[in-house]
Amino acid sequence: MFDNLKNLANLPGILSKAKEMQEKVKQMQDEAGKKQVSAESGGGMVTAIVNGRLELIKIRIDKTRIDVNDTEMLEDLIVAATNAAQVKAAEMMRNEMQRIAGEMGMPPGMLG
Repeated sequence: MFDNLKNLANLPGILSKAKEMQEKVKQMQDEAGKKQVSAESGGGMVTAIVNGRLELIKIRIDKTRIDVNDTEMLEDLIVAATNAAQVKAAEMMRNEMQRIAGEMGMPPGMLG
């Protein structure tokens, strides 16, 4: 029973650490909106640019390599490039979260 009371003495430190972690995660999320990654599909026919919040920022289409009569292929290439860019952005964010967790002495994967 008294062991549990000893743990209560650590509560202010734990709460302080949690607040610090919350502030770092918020700062990282704010910075994520400024970072961008890109991915291509169709050998560079379509490029999608996504930010760290997984928001699609821009689509570039190489008009010299696209058949304007084949809109179905173009649609598929846009979806593929967007998905690939979002996967890259999610990986970038995962790495940032792991870095923050490591800086705070937390086990890998603790922040998601």
